Amino acid sequence: MDGFAPQYSANQIVRAIHQDQLYLFLGSAFITVGIVSAAFSLLRRKLDPLLLWLALFAFLYGARLWIDTNLVRLELPATPFFRDLRVALGYIVPIPAFYFFKASGFLGRWASYVVSSISVIFLALFFATFLLGPRDVLDTINDIVVVGGIVVLAFRTVRRRTPGPDYVVLRTGVLVFAAFVLYSNVAGAVGHYIKLEPFGFAFFLGCLGYVAARQTLQRQAQLRDIQKELEVARRMQLSILPAGFPESRNFRVAARYLPMTAVAGDFYDFLVGDDDQAGLLIADVSGHGVPAALIASMVKMAATAQRSSASDPALLLTGMNAALCGNTQQQFVTAAYVHLDSASGHLSYSAAGHPPMLLMRKGEVTAVEENGLILAAFSFSAYTNASCKLEPGDRLLLYTDGILEAANSAQEEFGRDRLKALLQECSTLSHTETADRIMAKVQSWAASQEDDLTVLVCDHAWSS
Repeated sequence: MDGFAPQYSANQIVRAIHQDQLYLFLGSAFITVGIVSAAFSLLRRKLDPLLLWLALFAFLYGARLWIDTNLVRLELPATPFFRDLRVALGYIVPIPAFYFFKASGFLGRWASYVVSSISVIFLALFFATFLLGPRDVLDTINDIVVVGGIVVLAFRTVRRRTPGPDYVVLRTGVLVFAAFVLYSNVAGAVGHYIKLEPFGFAFFLGCLGYVAARQTLQRQAQLRDIQKELEVARRMQLSILPAGFPESRNFRVAARYLPMTAVAGDFYDFLVGDDDQAGLLIADVSGHGVPAALIASMVKMAATAQRSSASDPALLLTGMNAALCGNTQQQFVTAAYVHLDSASGHLSYSAAGHPPMLLMRKGEVTAVEENGLILAAFSFSAYTNASCKLEPGDRLLLYTDGILEAANSAQEEFGRDRLKALLQECSTLSHTETADRIMAKVQSWAASQEDDLTVLVCDHAWSS
């Protein structure tokens, strides 16, 4: 069986395992670190070059450590290719190492030129080994380049002044590893090589692991704090929403609100609520999360300040726009407001860039639309009212665009036509059941919730 490793006795294999068991373990550990680092990098939304270079560095280092052990040598075919591979592998291990230190900022502003030049040299040594076979001159060039690169790395690491305990730990790991590498290369050059470098690499990985674990714990603590703050913000936002429409002889109102995140930009309020009048406001702030929620609280204050204009929707929106303009950090607001007067049988409606209100009367659904420009965008915005007769038995539906834009897995939006049909289907249900049915239907339609969902259902009843 020419070209293949001869058969060895069990005693020889056991002896090889005993001699190299520590290096076999370290090689396995380094390869595992490489695979885990690569997996973490690939699982992130954006590839992390630091993790990728660390993964390649650790994997190649572990593979080289394995291939240098007596046990693996016994098992590999005794061919020139595997002989050259064992030597050549040592020349390319430093390439991802230097790219890792470059990505981590240890090598300074000239890092790109230095690392690129070093990489060309190491690649040349790698291919030269397969072309010419192992040569002492190639080892000498490798030792000179590695020692020079390590000296530069150590110098840059010592000079760099970055505050924080994490950097101190990383710097210690880099310097210890650099010292072991220097010793191994210098000792190998004079013929007294002792395999200590893997222990320096293990110490370096341990420092990285310590920093990673510490930062993970810190992020978890920060996340808990953020979650607590979001919960407080959620409770505060819910507190600005009315608990319910006041008891009324002529109006029944149901509100349903489902934010996409803990806090959101949808808002509604009842500016008027008694036996004969109802003033219903609904608004939607652009964006999501905390910024939108903060603007929503400003919308409430702006609306409250215009309560004296509650019977005139256009005048109310004009006043709100004046209060919000220049104060919303380039976030805008759509809004709709309807005023209902049961005594006079009059309905007035106005909106600012908001989806039209739906009116169901005697089983027929029509859209009531009278839109001006969105709020907080232009100080010169003007609004007008749409007026019509209010009849007993009328049902009104106000909603935010999250209802219409809810999309299924085929990216088909729920849309206005489905909302109209659904409102007709609910003609025999109460106002609360109708609000619940709409929210449930939209949630079941949507593949995922991509926006806040809010609906107001108002029934105008017969006067008693």
